[in-house]
Amino acid sequence: MASSLPTVSAPTVSIVIPAYNEEDIIRSCVLAALHQTVAASEIIVVDNKSTDSTAAIVAALQGSYPDAPLKYFRQDAEQGLVPTRNFGLDRAHGDVIGRIDADSVLEPNWVEAVQVAFSDPEVAASTGPVIYYDMPLRRIGHKADDTMRRAMIAIAREYRLLFGSNMAMRASAWREIRSEVCRDYDDEFHEDIDLSIHLHEAGLKVVYSSDMVAGMSMRRIDDSPREYYNYVMRFERTYQSHNVRNIALRAPMWLFLSAYPGLKAVRKNQARNARSLTQRAEALGHSEALN
Repeated sequence: MASSLPTVSAPTVSIVIPAYNEEDIIRSCVLAALHQTVAASEIIVVDNKSTDSTAAIVAALQGSYPDAPLKYFRQDAEQGLVPTRNFGLDRAHGDVIGRIDADSVLEPNWVEAVQVAFSDPEVAASTGPVIYYDMPLRRIGHKADDTMRRAMIAIAREYRLLFGSNMAMRASAWREIRSEVCRDYDDEFHEDIDLSIHLHEAGLKVVYSSDMVAGMSMRRIDDSPREYYNYVMRFERTYQSHNVRNIALRAPMWLFLSAYPGLKAVRKNQARNARSLTQRAEALGHSEALN
């Protein structure tokens, strides 16, 4: 006997990518968003006053994939991630809106994993782990990242923190908190943490999915110690601004600060090895030319 239960269709997924002078990485980001096991309903690149070839690269991709739902917008009214993010989220038409960074490289099943996470109508937002694709032992790093984020859920209890490089939000949830999220004119906050707090205050459910995986760059480690410290302390400034006293939520801040020296050393060693390989290749080429 055929079931009389209605069929619930999978939610449509938009992907929003804010970009500012990202010519080195925007192509990889967009290609990964295009090459999914389940296609996104639209991929929106929002260019925030870029002065490099970001726009030309996206235009070339639109030419190479004329049937793809790849859209390009410029947001020139204000400089900054938050207004650029908001611009894209406001223009997305999907039931669920993914928000990633220009250095994010989505795993091929990312859209599919998002649809699974949002098959529960109570879920308002979801986030997942990352793979640091420009660091050694990437898969081990992925497992460590997943374990750390799961541990955060256990100790933070009521809060679920979104991660800006890999997150998605139901369009209805965005509309609900749109007028409440902080504009952050002084660029002092972590905008993903701000979103998380406003979702929590609105009583909206945020979940974590280990299957929702994105790659991201560890380029932040290349910052000077002062720049890196100021970046990590965005956690504390965001929490203080919202009067969030949960000590457990400071754990990522302490972890990132303590890991910086070791990760910095790894990055420097990688750079040395890359230079050495380049020099050897050049020397070999020169030797062959002489012969």
